[in-house]
Amino acid sequence: MDKDRFERAPTFEQYLGGVDRNRELWHAVYDRAEIPAELIAAARAGGSGWLLLALSEDWCGDAVNTLPVIARLALEVGWDLRVLSRDANPDLMDAHLTDDRSRSIPVVIVYDPTFQEVGWWGPRPAEIQEWILGEGLSMPSPERYKVVRRWYAKDRGRTTVTELLGVLTREA
Repeated sequence: MDKDRFERAPTFEQYLGGVDRNRELWHAVYDRAEIPAELIAAARAGGSGWLLLALSEDWCGDAVNTLPVIARLALEVGWDLRVLSRDANPDLMDAHLTDDRSRSIPVVIVYDPTFQEVGWWGPRPAEIQEWILGEGLSMPSPERYKVVRRWYAKDRGRTTVTELLGVLTREA
């Protein structure tokens, strides 16, 4: 990642202002997102200056349930979060495939202050990913998404933040 490409990418707030699909849900999740104090403390203890780049699309149900929470975390700890379109950035997407084959989003790539990649997270928390790839595949998509949405609502972003912080812990 080069600095110029990162800095040209929209901030999360700019991205949020431009979402069309699921607009109300994107804003509702962002407005309600609260990061527990212990996770903010853990993020601050993990260092400063991290740069986060998300690959997303506004139609993605997992993105709408995770990126607003990650944006709140970034805001709380002073990390720079930018968002690029998955479809307009195939080089970045293809370097961060789920199981080396799927262009699943969101993907959040973590860079150090020199724009060196230190790791990435995505496309969803491991627990719900495991459920989707197992039991969830037997359900019709609308019913599966209802279960996933309930899981996200109950979890309130805790697992997403914890797993993202795990990327930083592995690199520290």
